Amino acid sequence: MCGRYAASSSPDDLAIEFEAVRAEGQKALPADYNVAPTKDVYVVRHKKERDAEGALTGGGHRELRAVRWGLVPSWAKDVSVGNRMLNARVESLTDKPAFRTAARTRRCLVPADGWYEWAKRLDSPAKQPYFVTPEDGSELAFAGLWEVWGRGEDRLYTCTIVTSPAVGVLTEIHERMPLVLPPDRWAAWLDPTREDVETLVEPTPPEVVETFEIRPVSTAVNSVANNGPELLARAESVSEPADQPALF
Repeated sequence: MCGRYAASSSPDDLAIEFEAVRAEGQKALPADYNVAPTKDVYVVRHKKERDAEGALTGGGHRELRAVRWGLVPSWAKDVSVGNRMLNARVESLTDKPAFRTAARTRRCLVPADGWYEWAKRLDSPAKQPYFVTPEDGSELAFAGLWEVWGRGEDRLYTCTIVTSPAVGVLTEIHERMPLVLPPDRWAAWLDPTREDVETLVEPTPPEVVETFEIRPVSTAVNSVANNGPELLARAESVSEPADQPALF
């Protein structure tokens, strides 16, 4: 599951990291250390190129675009459905009507510093938040799907984050995790001609998970009103997580 994450990189840095072109006419999103559902977030997608008359040229490039987190399918009656489409499980990508078309042709990467999970504690009924992030401070890329709803100036771009069963030590925190794609899988995931979804959603490699730090952080992150780099600081005097994954 992925219900909260951090994304502090500037759009210029992300464009370089992902070899993408920034979408025209968009203001830069501020660093966000407590990204919550329905907020605007950055995604990297394959954008089809058009000529001066609007016809497709057959070419394309990676685009860095700000979209709203919470997928709204093109056929939805209203945008409120996006509030329930924050995550897409790999097990149902090709079956669920809200995801199956996007899973074949509208995949994206969701850049992140890391994500938060909450685990049961041995010494308290309250859950302990953890921040999962690469030990070397590198950028993560979650597998995602994107959609566009509406027409003309009222078009709304949205996304969802793909989740999969947790791998390795992450199972001690939660039974699921965002599907983290290493750089050597970015191109295949973004390729709109690849429709072998089952192959593309193979689990995050265990060797990648081994490079993650699982850092206990303050319960201040529980409130979406709190934001700032201090949310990522290691919390002191935290008990070990319970043996069973936390469900929420």
